[in-house]
Amino acid sequence: MIRTATSSDAEAICAVYNHYVIGSCITFEEEPVSEADMRVRIEETLAVLPWIVWEEEGSVIGYAYASKWKSRCAYRYAVESTIYLQENATGRGIGLKLYAELIAKLKAQGIHTVIGGIALPNSASQRLHEKLGFKKVAQFEQVGWKFNRWIDVGYWELIFPGAVPSSG
Repeated sequence: MIRTATSSDAEAICAVYNHYVIGSCITFEEEPVSEADMRVRIEETLAVLPWIVWEEEGSVIGYAYASKWKSRCAYRYAVESTIYLQENATGRGIGLKLYAELIAKLKAQGIHTVIGGIALPNSASQRLHEKLGFKKVAQFEQVGWKFNRWIDVGYWELIFPGAVPSSG
């Protein structure tokens, strides 16, 4: 079941996310995120953009959200999207459904451009983005340092054709 996240999901979301913080280069955070910090992140995001979770049998096993791309006003129709699943939940189509729902919510909200940043290599994330219509637009070499190695980051972009702001 897909639903809007709440601050009470912070503990479960930390369990999903901190697995990647501790054991992978998929995220550039190096220290596990506390439940209190995650609660603040969720609340701040939900004030302006969607944050959704995939729940099975009462447990959150994945989540997706969007954040502002940049702080300048002219970027207000562009967001960066994020998705994480429990390690044992991959390969079941959950990520595709969850991410598609996030994208639908963003489009309905009047967002024009969705940007996905991917620490490379990550073929599963690349396939997910491309399956949903994202196109690779950039790659920065050696921009992250984690686990004593340099990491590249690629950017995939999804533009909603014909989207025109109603004002300003």
